[in-house]
Amino acid sequence: MNEVVFRTVAQDSEEILEEKRSEFIAAVRRVATEEEAMEFVKARKKMHPDARHTVFAYLLRKGTARYSDDSEPQGTAGMPTLEAIRRAGVEDVVVVTTRYFGGILLGAGGLTRAYAGAAHLALTAAGVAEYVPFTDYLIDCAYSDHPKIENELARMGVSDMEASFSDRVQLRVGVPAEMGDALCRRMVELTAGRCTPKELGTRMGAK
Repeated sequence: MNEVVFRTVAQDSEEILEEKRSEFIAAVRRVATEEEAMEFVKARKKMHPDARHTVFAYLLRKGTARYSDDSEPQGTAGMPTLEAIRRAGVEDVVVVTTRYFGGILLGAGGLTRAYAGAAHLALTAAGVAEYVPFTDYLIDCAYSDHPKIENELARMGVSDMEASFSDRVQLRVGVPAEMGDALCRRMVELTAGRCTPKELGTRMGAK
């Protein structure tokens, strides 16, 4: 698998920062494509049709980055938002900040601090999830081996599991790729060779 470990947000979030009666509502979402990012921007605009500005920035794993000041003075809104994403160390993320003007001009410095601050609040609230390469396995075992296999999987911290029961028990488990060899070896040892996990494929999963 060629994909590398990456960090993204753990959940959606929305935070509000008030600055001299202006309200900055920053919303965060994990996205995988530019299309998903722009759909979120459109949804936020629709949610706040009376807002003066809807600023956004997104950063994707493939290195794609885009931002918009949405009529705010150049460099005071979108770029500070993008920099907040980079400082948070996350990717596949879009931040959209809606501004309701409070009647008091903030100046370039004030706007920069407000947009960066609102993005930081929302990114902090969203938290961080680390994604690593996972390998999925099929464990086909007899009912007599099932209890000890299930106990061993729990001991190894394997919670990503699906089970089906027919004439035998089939467990589908996913583990960080670095644990794959240890999992297979332990299952063979535990069942005296009666059960050898079958590798199904790889994916990215939250660690």
